[in-house]
Amino acid sequence: MICPIVPYAIGGAIWYQGESNAGNAIRYRKQFPAMIKNWREDWSQGDFPFLFVQLANFMKREDQPSDPDWAWLRESQTMTLSTPKTGMAVIIDIGDSKDIHPKNKADVGKRLALAARSVAYGQKIVSSGPMVDSMKVESGKVRLTFKHVGGGLVGKGGQTLKGFAIAGADRKFVWADAKIDGDTVVVSSGIVSQPVAVRYAWANDPECNLYNKEGLPASPFRTDDWPRQTAK
Repeated sequence: MICPIVPYAIGGAIWYQGESNAGNAIRYRKQFPAMIKNWREDWSQGDFPFLFVQLANFMKREDQPSDPDWAWLRESQTMTLSTPKTGMAVIIDIGDSKDIHPKNKADVGKRLALAARSVAYGQKIVSSGPMVDSMKVESGKVRLTFKHVGGGLVGKGGQTLKGFAIAGADRKFVWADAKIDGDTVVVSSGIVSQPVAVRYAWANDPECNLYNKEGLPASPFRTDDWPRQTAK
C-alpha cells in the first residue's frame, strides 16, 4: 500500500496503530523502528518527522496490579522515541473502556500538533507529558525524577496520585502511595519495606492522573527490566 505513493514528496508521517501487535510487544521494539527506517530509505528524503500515538486506555479496569499485553506494547512504542525525529502523543487518559476506537480524536490531534511543532518545526515548547527519568531508593521509599515536567507536576483532580504500584525483590506488585515532591514523585507502601521497582499506569485501562501543569499526561512506565514470559 505504501509503494505506489513513494514517488511523491513527503513532509512527515503520523502513525496510529499497535492494537494488533500487542500480543507480540517485544518483537514490536524492532519492528516499529525498522518500519520507520524503511520508509525513510524508500522516500530518500532524509529523516522526515515521524509522529505516532501511544495506545489508549481500553478494556476492563483491573482491581489489582496486572501485567497485560497493552502495557508492554506501550513501552515498545515509548522506546521508539530513541529513533531520530520521532514524537509520541500519549492518550492514556482519553480512551474508551468499551471502544477500541475512542471517539475523542480532537485531543489526539492537539497532542500530535504539539509533537509536530517540536519535532518538525523545532519550536521550544512543552510538547510532552512527564516521562520517567530515574529512580532512587530512600529509606524504604522510591523517589522518581521526570523529564518534560513543564511548569511542574500535578495530580489531576487533586494531589492524590493514582496508578502507582511498587514491588520488592519478590517482584510482586501492590498498589502504592505516591506524592508529588517538587519535580519528583515519592512512592511507598507499608507492605513493601524494601522496594526495588515501581510501575505507573501499567494496565490495559489504568486509573492514573499524573500530569504536568500544561495538561499533558505522564506516559505509562516501569523502572524494572524484569522479563515477561508471555511477552513475545
